[in-house]
Amino acid sequence: MPLGHPRIISLANQKGGVGKTTTAINLGTALAAIGERVLIVDLDPQGNASTGLGIDRRDRRASTYDVLTGEVSLREAVVPTAVPRLFIAPSTMDLSGLELELGHTRDRAFRLRNAIEALNANVSPEADFTYVLIDCPPSLNLLTVNAMAASDAILVPLQCEFFALEGLSQLLQTVEQVRSTLNPELSIHGIVLTMYDSRNNLSNQVVADVRQFMGKKVYETMIPRNVRISEAPSYGKPVLVYDLKCAGSEAYLRLATEVIQRERELRTAG
Repeated sequence: MPLGHPRIISLANQKGGVGKTTTAINLGTALAAIGERVLIVDLDPQGNASTGLGIDRRDRRASTYDVLTGEVSLREAVVPTAVPRLFIAPSTMDLSGLELELGHTRDRAFRLRNAIEALNANVSPEADFTYVLIDCPPSLNLLTVNAMAASDAILVPLQCEFFALEGLSQLLQTVEQVRSTLNPELSIHGIVLTMYDSRNNLSNQVVADVRQFMGKKVYETMIPRNVRISEAPSYGKPVLVYDLKCAGSEAYLRLATEVIQRERELRTAG
């Protein structure tokens, strides 16, 4: 990882309830557990990533809204979590009005990219972030465009349900638009199938369809339907902290290993 340049990955899907925030929290935790220094940027006005990591709303003195409006630097908005080497820039409901506020300002799509570029400046190497994971809102709005314009790659959580491929094709079109107009380096890092139930024929059919449609872009790891994953956020904990031995935790650790492996392959190829 080059000094001063974190790898920036957006977790995006315009559909809600696909496990996007859960994946951001737990992939971030798993990467931190294997030695990476990780920052989660909460770009969803609902702030579920912040809540799910135990950051009380009263403690969000500076938020990603303040960063995007230029009130504070990204570094100033960062708060530590209970997980070693895992940090978060929390969000507040103010974010929901950002699109109107920025209006037609010329750099409105690059606010986050500019903020991340300054993130590792003038800090000691041990304070450098090696990964930035951006939790996008469940819509294709200015916040998501900011995330994609700032990112090296997109990670797409995809629920094993009937309309999964329909939503995916819409997202891929948006990625293509951003690539052609704002960020030519943007790529699809991978697609992670979530809420998988091996006993469900529909789940298995969706897996087969997505793998046929997207090939090697689909991670081998699938995140199962798991009660412990659902329970953990209400305790303000990642599932890896809440119950390390459950099937959900093991799946996220495998996913982190796959993400790192793809990163190595990209660096070797580059």
